[in-house]
This record gives sequence, C-alpha cells and structure tokens, in this order.
Amino acid sequence: MIGSVPYTPSGQKRVKFTELKEQEEPVVFRCTVINARSQSAKLAFLNLRQGDETIQAVVAASEKLSRQMVKFAGSVSAQSIVLVHGLVRGVKEPIKSATLKNLEVHIQKLYIISKADAQLPLQVEDAERPLPDEGATAEEQQKSEEGERPRVALATRLDNRVLDLRATHNRAIFRIKSGICALYAEFMHSKGFTQIQTPKLLGAASEGGSNVFECTYFDRKAYLAQSPQLYKQMLIAGGFERVFEVGPVFRAENSNTARHLTEFTGLDMEMAFEEDYHEVVDLIVQMLLYIFNGLRERYSKETDIIREWASGGKNTIEDFKLPADGKVPIIAFKDGVQMLRDAGEQLGDYEDLSTPQEKLLGKLVLDKYGSDFYVLDQFPLAVRPFYTMPSPHDPNLSNSYDMFMRGQEIMSGAQRVHDPTLLIQRCKGMDPPVNPDGPGLKDYVDGFRYGCPPHAGGGFGLERIVSFWAGVGNVRLASLFPRDPQRIMP
Repeated sequence: MIGSVPYTPSGQKRVKFTELKEQEEPVVFRCTVINARSQSAKLAFLNLRQGDETIQAVVAASEKLSRQMVKFAGSVSAQSIVLVHGLVRGVKEPIKSATLKNLEVHIQKLYIISKADAQLPLQVEDAERPLPDEGATAEEQQKSEEGERPRVALATRLDNRVLDLRATHNRAIFRIKSGICALYAEFMHSKGFTQIQTPKLLGAASEGGSNVFECTYFDRKAYLAQSPQLYKQMLIAGGFERVFEVGPVFRAENSNTARHLTEFTGLDMEMAFEEDYHEVVDLIVQMLLYIFNGLRERYSKETDIIREWASGGKNTIEDFKLPADGKVPIIAFKDGVQMLRDAGEQLGDYEDLSTPQEKLLGKLVLDKYGSDFYVLDQFPLAVRPFYTMPSPHDPNLSNSYDMFMRGQEIMSGAQRVHDPTLLIQRCKGMDPPVNPDGPGLKDYVDGFRYGCPPHAGGGFGLERIVSFWAGVGNVRLASLFPRDPQRIMP
C-alpha cells in the first residue's frame, strides 16, 4: 500500500531504529527519507533516518507489491516524513551508507506523513559537510577539492536553519548544550543553591553601560536586561544565601566576532561567603570541573561527532585538557601579565588584556600547566564595573576574576561591594560617573542599607562553553537561531 497516511489511529506499536533486529514479524516506524532512488522498474532503495541512526530500505516488485509502488517509493522527495511497514532482514555484506550496517528493511507499506518540496534551498547532505576554511573568499568557498562538493557558508546555513538543524552534528551540539544546563543545575542544587528567574524588561539601563537595547513599554521606555547582576545581589540582601539562574542576556554591542552574540544564554550565580571570596572561586571551579567531567562521561559520542564534523573527518581538534593532578591553575593577573611579557608582549601593569593576548596566555598556560581551563585573579580595578570590591591589599586591584577555556573568556566574576557607602563612592568614581540615586539603581543601593553579607558570583556565556568545549570556534553554531549585529531573522 502507498499514499498519504490515514488520520485514524491504527493502534499498531511504532518502533525506534535502536530497537530493530532481524525478525519474522513486521515492524512499523516513522522516519525521514534521506534519499530515494529507483534501481529499475522492479527495485527501489531508500536511505532512512531516525534520530542519529540510519538504515537502508528496499522496495521490490512482487505478487504483493506492484511496480507502481516501486515507482512511488523511488520518487519520494528527500526530507519527507514517512510511515513504514516492513520486515527487518540481515544482509550478507555491511551497508556502508547506513549506521545500521547489518540490517535492512524490506518495505511492505509506505505512507507519506509530510511531503518535502522537491527543490530545497539547502541540501541536508551539504549541511553535513564542514564549513569553508576560515578566511576563504566567496569564490574559494564555491570551489571544492577533487571529488568533493562545495562547502556551504555559515550565513547560508543560518538563513535555512530548519534544514541545517537536521544535520547530525547540530543535534549533537544542542544535546551538549542541554547537558551543560542539566549538569549546572545538578551541581548547584547539590550545593544548596536556589534557582531564580529575574526580570528581563527593565525600567532603566541600570548597570551604567550604553550596551542596552531600548524598547517601548506602553507609554514609557524600557530596556532589555544585559545581565541579572543587580537582582542577584538584591536577592542576597533579601536573605537568599545562594542563587543561580539560566536565562537570556541581551547586549547591544556591535561586535561582529566569532565569540559575540547580541542575545545569548547566561549561566549566572551569586553566593554569600564567610571569610574570603576565594570560597566562591573554588566552588565555581568545582562546578565547571563537574560539568567538564560530566560531558566526558555522558556526552563523549556527541563530542566526537561534532569534532569529526568540524575537522572534516580529520580529527584534528584537540581534546579539552584538564590538569592531571586536578588542580586548576588560579593565576594572579600580574603573573599572567609577566608570562605575556616573557613571551614578547608589551602591556602595562593595569591594562586589560586584548583578545589576542588572552589566546596567547591560554597557550602559555597549556604549555606550563597542561590545562585548557584556568582562572585569572585580581584584575585591575579600573577595568571592572562599579559593583566590584577593591582589593584590600592594593587599591589598583580588585577582588575579581575571569575564567577561560582554550584561552578565551567564558566567565567574568567578582566579590561585590556590599557596603552602601563604598558602593556610592565607587559609582561616583566611575568614568563616566554612575548616579546611585538614578532610576533602577536606588532600589539596588538601598538594599545594602538593611544589612547584607559579603558575597561574590559570576556569569557564564553558555554558547561559549559549548563552542570552546567542542572546538567549533564560532558561538553562532551553539545558538539555535543566533542573534548578532547583522542577524535578527529567522
């Protein structure tokens, strides 16, 4: 039987490809057609996909199956969703084009659930290929190696994201992204943290920066939150000792780089401590190690899929390295500066690091400590926000820290100013000054007038963790529908 699937429930059990085995009883399953081809008037082959698994199917004319069905099966358009009734049989030789190499399906009935257009704007088999080499011109992108199809540019993939997401590596990317969120929540809950949800519509650009998106809120202006920073601290003042959040972050930064998005997912946390902010640093390091080890244990298959795709099957992407003794390097900013100077870089004692310098420092740390993950501690006060606690040992430094993967920042954090008098001084001492009595800030500052424990925290970019872990290089690949200065659709 052929045609469109009936709408009345059949009551027949549907199976997954992972459950398939050679058996006498027919099976029923829904799947996607990768491609279909007629070998002759009596024989057609289909490659079928369900999740990450693929299998070859055969339609052969017989007393029960007409040539019309063979013709129909061989003409089903790629990416159509079909319902298959058939028998699972073993094969004499492994099928190279399928993940289930020792089985094939002999189709008895074939129904189309949803037909795909014959001409697609992006072929999924092309999306399965790696990106063009970085820096390649449009003309070079269209050229292919001998016997190789042209590589599809990232912009084309993102313009046709629904089709692009069907590529195997994309499912792996977003399983890892989901897994990081799950591991993060597991760890934080185990340490007594409360998950929170803070507002993303704000009545004022309260963090004092200009990198905010403005919108209309009925008869007045509103702004998209560039972080949950102030609310996290207000919750600490409100008696919540440990909080964390997973939520959207908006940055109106015209940064067209491989590691910047105007909307991304933030993993934020804030925590009261007893004596020293390094209590918080140590907990964050433990949390990231929990995530990294969890990815190795639970998502090694997905990691391998992504790295094989990104390297064009050459497996040239290095595994993410952690120190053999388990001791993550926590390096004073001044010591990091000295490492860069020893490598030939010229920079002042209190200058922030440029992106190339961060990457170079990452290589130096890897060579010295054998770790792709490290912490840079005690940043210059002048390059940190107004709510950052100055160092009690050097007024030019701060109790702040960044964390890095493969030489690129994934997290910025600090001990916060919890004394209202010092906080007001810090606000007024900024360039340009921040008004502590201004809209959005007064409630924040007032919260510390009622008593607040010393606390510290930080915020991570989820997409950066995903892309740096897998080694894919561009955070857009870790966003379902990325937003950057040039892209706001689809």
